[in-house]
Amino acid sequence: MAIDYQPLLDIMGKKKISWYRLEKLGIDNRTVHQLRHNLNITTGTIGKLCKILECQPGDILRYRPDDES
Repeated sequence: MAIDYQPLLDIMGKKKISWYRLEKLGIDNRTVHQLRHNLNITTGTIGKLCKILECQPGDILRYRPDDES
């Protein structure tokens, strides 16, 4: 099982928000690294991202079964 943050990248592109901007808005640089490499993040971080991007959790992440690439 894996969580994929490609939808986050898509919404960031649509809203013209960079990784740098996310850091300035309170997302820690270690968390940005985790997001960029599809690593685990906390639900608190998901909440912060949703507030910043004015979206729902399903708009920024998706579940990808192990057998998919």
